Amino acid sequence: MELNERQNKIIEIVKEGAPVTGEQIAERLNVTRATLRPDLAILTMAGFLDARPRVGYFYTGQTPFTLLSEQIQKMEVRNYQSLPVVAKESSSAYEAVCTMFLEDVGSLFVVNDQGLLSGVLSRKDLLRTAIGSQDMNHVPISVIMSRMPNITFCRSDDAVIDVAELLISREIDALPVVRTKGDGLEVIGRMTKTNITKAFVELARGAAE
Repeated sequence: MELNERQNKIIEIVKEGAPVTGEQIAERLNVTRATLRPDLAILTMAGFLDARPRVGYFYTGQTPFTLLSEQIQKMEVRNYQSLPVVAKESSSAYEAVCTMFLEDVGSLFVVNDQGLLSGVLSRKDLLRTAIGSQDMNHVPISVIMSRMPNITFCRSDDAVIDVAELLISREIDALPVVRTKGDGLEVIGRMTKTNITKAFVELARGAAE
């Protein structure tokens, strides 16, 4: 959020002499109280100032950076996750290739007969199989996938920034979003690098408005 010259001056006035009333700020700037009303409303709603009835305005100590950081920390997976693309353990490597192509994804979340997460299949897993001499029609993905408990996952109430850090540190393209079901985990969504990018683009556009 970019502040205009008058809004920056208001913040400086409040910093210097808080609590300061709207009338006092208007007098310092040589404008009317009505003229200041929109600026004060913006600064209060944005979190730069705190208004207390019959007392005046206080500076919160917030900066554009800290406000943006707070917004990022509040972003939850549930608001940005996309639909999961799953495959059964019994599916063949060839079927997995077709699914990835049709769904335009880089990984599949593999579920067992109870519909619970049992593994993740990546493009690298399929590439290693394709390079070998095995017939991909006869190779079940359960043989070549990464298995639980060696699977990184997240939950819908996790912070988006934490998921972004996991994708970077683990050098993976996507995480399954899960919830506990009985003794296992049910896949309810996916978070990818694309989801993360869209989330931060949305935040940046909102901050600029």
